[in-house]
Parts: sequence; C-alpha cells; structure tokens
Amino acid sequence: MVRWINKVVLITGASSGIGAAAAQKFAQLGASLALTGRKVDNLNDVAKKCTGTAGAPFVVPGDISNEADTDRVLKATIEKYGKLDVLVNNAGIIETGTIETTSLEQFDRVMNTNIRAVYHLTMLAVPHLIATKGNVVNVSSVNGIRSFPGVLAYNISKMAVDQFTRCVALELAAKGVRVNCVNPGVTVTNLHKRGGMDEQTYAKFLEHSKNTHAMGRPGQASEVADAIVFLASDSSSFVTGASLPVDGGRHAMCPR
Repeated sequence: MVRWINKVVLITGASSGIGAAAAQKFAQLGASLALTGRKVDNLNDVAKKCTGTAGAPFVVPGDISNEADTDRVLKATIEKYGKLDVLVNNAGIIETGTIETTSLEQFDRVMNTNIRAVYHLTMLAVPHLIATKGNVVNVSSVNGIRSFPGVLAYNISKMAVDQFTRCVALELAAKGVRVNCVNPGVTVTNLHKRGGMDEQTYAKFLEHSKNTHAMGRPGQASEVADAIVFLASDSSSFVTGASLPVDGGRHAMCPR
C-alpha cells in the first residue's frame, strides 16, 4: 500500500464496469484518483465507493471522444494534483455489424472512442508521465488478439490499441515510461447491453461464454482490475509493450 501513497492515477470510463472496479482497487491501495466518464451520477456513485487514505477521488466528467473534453480532463487533473503517475485508458464502446452492415458512422464512433481518444489523451499525458517516470495501462480486448465475426469495427479498434501499446512502449522506454495493455475476454459489465443487447440475449451470451472460455465462465471486472493494478505497479517494473490476456484462456482456444 505504501507504494501508492502520493501516486496520482487518471482513469477514463470510470463510471462503470472495469473502470469502476479499477478505481476501487487503486483507492484501497492509497492512490489519489481522477475519475472521468460521461455519466456524472454514476461517477459520483463510484467515487463514494472509493475508500482509501488519499481522500475522495477528483471527479471530472467528460466525453473523451470530444477533443475539448479530453484536453480539459487532463488539464484539470494536473491542476488538481500537480502531476500524473498512471494513465488508465479504459473507456470504450462496442457496436455490432459486419463489413456488409457496419456504417461509416458506426465505424467512426467506435474508432473515435476506442483508439483516437486513447491516442489523444496519451499524447497529452506523456510529458507529465515522463516527469514522474510513470506508466500507461490501456484496456484492449481478446478481440485485439483473435478475430471474431459480427463486431468488425470493435475488433479493428482493439487490434489498434494493442499496436498502439507496443509502439508507444518502444518510443517511451528510454524515457522511463512503461506502456502495457490488458486484453479481457467476456467480462460481466454493462458494455454489451450498452451496445444493443437486450437482457435475454445477454443472458444467453454469458451462458455461451462457458463454452468459449477455457475456464468455463466469463470474467469479473474486479479480476481485470487486479491485472491493471499489477501492470501499473512496481511489481511489473520490467514489463512494457505487453498485451496481457485476462480472458480465462479464450485467446488460446480454437473455435468449436
């Protein structure tokens, strides 16, 4: 816990799911938090659950697919804490569609949130991360490692996150900044329901996950959060450019 005292962590998409779980983990370890997301009420609810020695998280609402919001979120975090040690690029969306059915509007929405915003916020954060010898943890997906039909734009965006992670890791390694990503499998969050699944379809999707994941179940947000904290910590001080599957073995499986 001592390692996280006076460490500042900025988490995007912190209003639910993996981002919210990561916020609670970092708070328990004593980190100072800046939480951003689009839903103010949800952010405030998450902040109330973040109990730790550093006090209440700094809540700075924003939509990171909007350039002005991204710039404001980073500036507000630095104004609040004076530095940045860890950036967790977690915010993401999913939309269904194939090459025959995915519109350019869908493609742009997914790419703007899942990779363009990650590029932009990381670019803005780099000078501050160099100053603290900090690090970045991106939230990708098993879809960045393996190919799945029906979510074409999402697959492309997450593959781009993996490549972005490796490239930036190489560019910043000599400056003492590490960059890694986690690649969750199906994880119990509201991502898929926000992407259009109704309750019945989502229930069937989770049931099917018992067959598509070697460990026989979907993951929990807290399990992905544990991996994020590990990659952000000094325990992974010699790890950079890594894509860490947190997917119950799904990335290693053949179709069946």
